Amino acid sequence: MQPPTIHYADYLQLDKILNAQQPESSKPGHQPAHDEMLFIIIHQTYELWFKQMLFETDAVLDTMRKPALNDNSAELQTAVHRLKRIAAILKVLVQQIDIIETMTPMDFLDFRDMLRPASGFQSWQFKILEAKLGLRFEQRHGKEYYTSQLRPAEIVLIKEAENTTSVITLLNTWLERMPFITDPYLWINYQPVAAGNQPPEFFKDYAYIYKNSLAEGEKNNSVFFDQVFFDEPINTHRQLTAKACRNALFIMLYRGYPMLELPFQLLETLLEIDNQLGNWRHRHINMVQRMIGTRIGTGGSTGAGYLKGALDTHSIFKEIAQLNSFLTDRKKLPLLPGELTAKLGYSF
Repeated sequence: MQPPTIHYADYLQLDKILNAQQPESSKPGHQPAHDEMLFIIIHQTYELWFKQMLFETDAVLDTMRKPALNDNSAELQTAVHRLKRIAAILKVLVQQIDIIETMTPMDFLDFRDMLRPASGFQSWQFKILEAKLGLRFEQRHGKEYYTSQLRPAEIVLIKEAENTTSVITLLNTWLERMPFITDPYLWINYQPVAAGNQPPEFFKDYAYIYKNSLAEGEKNNSVFFDQVFFDEPINTHRQLTAKACRNALFIMLYRGYPMLELPFQLLETLLEIDNQLGNWRHRHINMVQRMIGTRIGTGGSTGAGYLKGALDTHSIFKEIAQLNSFLTDRKKLPLLPGELTAKLGYSF
């Protein structure tokens, strides 16, 4: 049998999409506001991109929550690829603000009051995305009312996302099991830089090198180094253990080796996602200030004030970003033993 013919418009369900714009200002009793159509389409587009990012995030979670993620298979590469797609979509979200900023504040006032209490603050998809990436409830700015404008079914979905294992939690598990550090055979011929080191010898060595490279004004970093890499977290604010941080630092230091290139890309892509989320929030703040100044949002939030608070606190992968504070000149790095470098390179 011949497969059924699929028409472009039917495949994309264009009837539904193109008839989904119903401006309030076009309804009886209102003066039509030309820019409301743009406002609706921009926000519908945002929600479609949020849906795609959630789709990619769920796929990454499915891969990373496997009991044994095979680093030598295509699984890790696929996860990195999908995370890079999320970062690329976020760049588009930032660029879309250029389009909405073609609307002037007076254009917005033509229909703004008709929106109440609808608001981007009610975007449950974006809140779910943040939760699945790893933003905890206690980290949220304005957590006392961040679900106050949502419908009960939407709140349930967000709570479910907050209670599932997040990307950053799975990242911690993945980093902790990095095999190159735990195999004693690979380190049997390691030559320590500083005498009298105790296991983990390499990291004690690196601590010695790093601390001796600090300028006078950076000496506080010496204490901070020990807190990050040797003291296990005793509070709920830290999401990466000391062991995971040590292994992430090792990846950053020796990323030139082929076996560490993909793990390094994973870390860098997560930082890029955080960076683009920050860019989006920053542009959103500027847009809101331009449109409504210091007035409250249509959903009852503090408008630009709320967005500024979120920008300052909603950094999901900041514990990875802080590791860059502990890098040192590659010429000073400890020399890795041959048994380890053979494992980190290509095998023939």
